Parts: sequence; structure tokens; C-alpha cells
Amino acid sequence: MKKTLILLILFSFAIFLGGCHQKQPKKSMPIFVTAFRVGPKTIPADFQFVGVAKSSHPVEIRARVEGYIDSIDYVEGTMVSKDEQLFRIDPRPFEASLKEAKGGLARQEAILWRAERSLKRIEPLYEQNAASQKDRDNALAEVLAGEAAVIEARANVVKAELDLGYTNVTSPIQGLSSRAIYREGTLITPSINGLLTLVSVIDPIWVVFSVSDAELLEGRAEGEAAQLILPEEPNYSVSLQLADGSTFPYEGVVNFASPTLDPKTGSMIVRAQFPNPDGELLPGQFVEAIVSGAYRPDAIVVPQESVFQGRKGMYVFVINSDNTVSAREVETGEWYKNYWIINAGLEAGEEVVAEGINKVQNGAAVHVVSKAKFNDLETDRMR
Repeated sequence: MKKTLILLILFSFAIFLGGCHQKQPKKSMPIFVTAFRVGPKTIPADFQFVGVAKSSHPVEIRARVEGYIDSIDYVEGTMVSKDEQLFRIDPRPFEASLKEAKGGLARQEAILWRAERSLKRIEPLYEQNAASQKDRDNALAEVLAGEAAVIEARANVVKAELDLGYTNVTSPIQGLSSRAIYREGTLITPSINGLLTLVSVIDPIWVVFSVSDAELLEGRAEGEAAQLILPEEPNYSVSLQLADGSTFPYEGVVNFASPTLDPKTGSMIVRAQFPNPDGELLPGQFVEAIVSGAYRPDAIVVPQESVFQGRKGMYVFVINSDNTVSAREVETGEWYKNYWIINAGLEAGEEVVAEGINKVQNGAAVHVVSKAKFNDLETDRMR
């Protein structure tokens, strides 16, 4: 019995010692993060649209007389000057028509001269009662008819001169020329194939883009909620980003906005005008138009890296007073530079996790450090 009691005491002591040597649960260390303090800011409201460049003054070059193309007198695709000759239509038929018209004028002038001479002879005889009233009236009528015929003949000369001048097809503006649609030897009939080429003014140049009805309604709602302030006058400036990511060096202004929506697309057409002295923008070129002029007062913004996608929407980690974090759903708006605009879900003065968000979970303890310290810790961790 005594031996049994001693064995029980020894066994219990061994259990006690074994328990003392068991590893204690390791307390989790705080996660190093950087913080962003939320505060209201007045920020510009820029809107981005896909636009296409268009000539500010496109002109169709059309033939005004019928004839065969004699020559193409410009280099296709180059800048042409005002009044520069582009095409020449065979002038010989029109030169002949002009000579014929001048001949007709000379004939009518001769007839008028004869009628005037006859009237001068009749007048003294009429005064001496040697000629009847009828003879005088006939002579006067011949003069009046001759004068009318001369006017008509002069008009025919003018028309023939115009037609001859139209054989030299010139550009009414300075601009960028397009290809010649028809080549030498083609018979041109103005009402059928009179379009010869196109000349486009590209300085200044227009950029046209569309604003959807949804964007218009959203902007109106934000304006009514005082979340978006539009300029008192429609003084919007526009900058352009080109396809290679570069910025067009000149700023433009909105010079037209359609008062109605296009029923086919449900959008409003907006046009901006830009200086283009170097011809960097060409008609048909696609660009990204960034419209500025409005602003958002007292906007709540957070860094883009603070926002993450959850199952129900967008979330941020809010840093609590006990240095733990809580995941909170937020309503995001537009981007501004590297920030998300938060429409709902955050209040001024709160802090959210900025960098290190990929390491934390809901309820985790964090230790806020400066950005420089955080970068040093990340560098050490990667070694």
C-alpha cells in the first residue's frame, strides 16, 4: 500500500513537471502598416471621354463645269494655300464659248447702233410731220430691243468668262489636301461625279466626344447634392492624351454642346477647339479628352491601395482606437489621381490602412509607422 502511494505521488509530480515544460501560446505581433487620415478636401473634378479629331473647316472641292480633267496640279496629302490651283479641266470648249459670246455681243451692239441711227433720222422728220407717229414708235422700239439684246449678250460673255475660270479648280482655303478622287482624262459632270477632293483646315482643329445620358443624370444628381460644383458659365478647359500616352501640348476650350441628345446613341455631342500649329493632330485621330472646370467641395478621398474588393462591394480597413482594424464597406465614386473618392462610409478624422493592407485581416492588431519606416521594414523582409 505504501509502495502504491509513493508511485502515485511520483506520477503526479512528473505530470506537473511535464506541464511546466510545455510551450506557452505565442502572442501574435502587431502588423506594421501606414495610415491615411481621412479629411475633407476640395478637389478638381475632371471627366474623361474618348474623342475624335475633326477638321474645323472641311471643304469639298467640286467641279462647276463639265469637261475632262486636263491635269492634277497639287501634291496629294500636302498643305495647300488659299487660291492654289488643284485641278485643270480642258478649257478649249469654254474658250470657244467665250469667243462666241463676245461675237454675239458685238453683233447686238451693231444692231443697236443701227437702230439708234434710224431713230435719229426719224426724229426731225417726225417734228416736221414728214414721218408718222407709227414710224417714230417703231424706230424707238428697235432701239429699246437693241439695248435689251446688248444686256443679254454681255451677260452671256460674263457667263462664258466664269465658265472658263471654273476650268481652273482652286482651293478656297488653306488646309490639308486629300487624295484626288479622279485622275487625268476623266469626264467630270458636276451633278454626277463633281466631287474632286477634300481640303481640311486643321489649325484650329476640333475634337468631338459624347456624354451619355447616364453621365448627365449622375452629374445633375451630384450637383443637387452639392457634391459637384459646375462653373457659373460653361467655361470648361480640355486637355488631350494621345494614343501613345503623351499629352497634347495645347489646351482647348469647349465651344459647342448639343442642346438635345442623339436618339440613336442616347448621348450629347460636345465639341472642343484646339490650336494645332504643328499639325500634330489629324482628322480622324482618336484621343482621350479630359474636361476640367468643375470641382468637388469637401470630398472624402483615400489612396487607391486602401480600397479592396469584397464579396458585397468595396471595403477599407479602419484603424480603431485600440490599434485593431475593422473592415468597413464604402461607396466609391470617381478616381482622382491616385485616390478614390468616397461617397459614403467614412467620416472626417478616421484613419484607414494605406500600405500593408494585404497583410491584415478583420480584427487584426496593427502598428502604424511612417512610410519611410515601412519601406525599410519591407526591404529587410525581402532580404
